[in-house]
Amino acid sequence: MSAADLVASLVVFLVALPLCLGVAVASGVPAGLGIVTGIVGGLVVGVLPGSSLQVSGPAAGLTVLVFEAVRAYGPATLGVLVLAAGLVQIGVGVLRLGRWFRAVSVAVVHGMLAGIGLVLVAGQLYALGDVAAPAGAAAKITGLAGLAGSAEPAALAVGAGTVLLLVLWPRLPRAARILPAPLVAVGLAAAATALLDLPVRTIEVRGLLDAVRPPGGAEFARLTEPGVLGTVLAFALIASAESLFSAAAVDRLHQGRGTDYDKELIAQGTGNAVCGALGALPLTAVIVRSAANVRAGARTKASRVLHGVWLLLFAAVLPAALGLIPVAALAGLLVHAGCKLIPVRELRPLWREHRGEAVVLGVTAVAIVATNLFEGVLVGLALAVAKTAWDTSHVHVETADRGAAGLVVHVRGHATFLRLPKLLDALEALPQDRPVRLDLAGLRHVDHACAAALEGWAERRRRLAAAGQAPPAGPVPVPSAGRIATDRSTK
Repeated sequence: MSAADLVASLVVFLVALPLCLGVAVASGVPAGLGIVTGIVGGLVVGVLPGSSLQVSGPAAGLTVLVFEAVRAYGPATLGVLVLAAGLVQIGVGVLRLGRWFRAVSVAVVHGMLAGIGLVLVAGQLYALGDVAAPAGAAAKITGLAGLAGSAEPAALAVGAGTVLLLVLWPRLPRAARILPAPLVAVGLAAAATALLDLPVRTIEVRGLLDAVRPPGGAEFARLTEPGVLGTVLAFALIASAESLFSAAAVDRLHQGRGTDYDKELIAQGTGNAVCGALGALPLTAVIVRSAANVRAGARTKASRVLHGVWLLLFAAVLPAALGLIPVAALAGLLVHAGCKLIPVRELRPLWREHRGEAVVLGVTAVAIVATNLFEGVLVGLALAVAKTAWDTSHVHVETADRGAAGLVVHVRGHATFLRLPKLLDALEALPQDRPVRLDLAGLRHVDHACAAALEGWAERRRRLAAAGQAPPAGPVPVPSAGRIATDRSTK
């Protein structure tokens, strides 16, 4: 282990500690479970192969889903959900399907993060003022109008001060930014609360052993419920996507070996299986900690393992210090993190250059706010698939007049059912008193619906010609529907 890894591990520890606490409190579970997940991310995931420099732990991106799961199924079931999601991740990695997560539309991922950010910010604004948040994302957002009158002024001041410091921190001189901003913000909030004896709610301290809740048989029996299985899949999907997108971002920050996505999924799944067995929060690779690790000069995976050691030592030696931290300060930390999940800067250029992608992003975010995370992501994926099918199914119909030889209709592109109305309109508009030859050599793909429609059109032309209502048609190369779909799709 090098000195650089030792220094980087301390930096990551200082960044991770307040985030572990904040994510746990926002998820509706004891703060100690956030530290347990951070420890597992260091000591378990940290030693496994995959990405050598990215750091895992509890993430703000899963906060909304975990909170809803705890509210719906109870905190005792959380361990089963996380354990099962970890096994799903391990299975996906063993089957070498990790690379397929990179095929997910970026607009859906950004929309998912934007929706999570909106719900996270809306929920934590209540905690910022020491006010109980209503259930449901839509209720949280609609209830914000009356929040100002019911918020506790001291808590609101502490939370707003935390957010303000985090926003202004990057503008301070480099010499003043020795410590990570989250640690400084939470530390100052705790000091101000203690020195001024502010009437602000603080974290409830419990030992790590008291916080750990291994699931029992009754909890495992709930895996037969459809809602529980859907939540497991949502945990696995979102945790995997966030981890692998983080890995891609971290790979761009250093010159070392790139991430093996399948091994990284197995490592993440193993970590989540351990977290689930302990009844802790799910973990993912977190870009904030990972970037801090790389920028602090980390060279090997020793830095991320050591950060788990520092978390364990802190929780064992100084647990009472956690009781000084105001909940409003942690809420401010997560309000800032939630705002960073919303791609405000990227939305305007995306709208100018790829308007359809911007629509997918917006619809995904709105669907998550209106329904829930899992259903919102499914809506986004369905819309992205529909948009891709529409974009790739362009068909062009051009008519050439050959004089006495009649008309030659050239059809090019991808003839699918999405473009069938356009194709039939063009063919039906052809004059009935001219011979017609249909040239399909320019088609790259024809689905069964279009093949059957073309055959039907050709057959109608033949019947009209036989009845003397139209001149004889020239060669119309429209074979059977099955043959045309096969032949043209291979061009």
